[in-house]
Amino acid sequence: MTRIKTPVGWREWVALPELGIRGIVAKVDTGARSSALHVDEQWEFAEAGEPWIGFVIHNLHEGSASIQGQARILDRRPVTDSGGHRALRPFISTTILLAGELRPVEINLCSRRTMTYPMLLGRTAIRTRYLVDANRSFMHGGNLRTKPTEFS
Repeated sequence: MTRIKTPVGWREWVALPELGIRGIVAKVDTGARSSALHVDEQWEFAEAGEPWIGFVIHNLHEGSASIQGQARILDRRPVTDSGGHRALRPFISTTILLAGELRPVEINLCSRRTMTYPMLLGRTAIRTRYLVDANRSFMHGGNLRTKPTEFS
């Protein structure tokens, strides 16, 4: 049975509840393989013998407080940015709330200070559930205030 994909715009409001991020604008980019989240500071540490990463995001939105979080490092992978620079980045696994659906997602943490959007949602995160309408934006902005459906 084929699942009908949920349409999303080329930029959307999303939440990363496990990281304490209640709302962030993400560019939905089918040209990018992986998803990325801007962090201003990051540091690695060990927890029960496992590699973890701590991070801080300052001024996510005008007038917002800094967000400090931590997550277990899932992997380190080479990522080529839009300028053609290749770097080894830490990847974490978390959940994302988009279009009323709470789903698992892998994201890498990096500085996106020079980019317009603090988060990039790549095709690996969207390929099985979402269809991008490049002519639309913020199709699901109101869904951050509603109860999400469970992911499968």
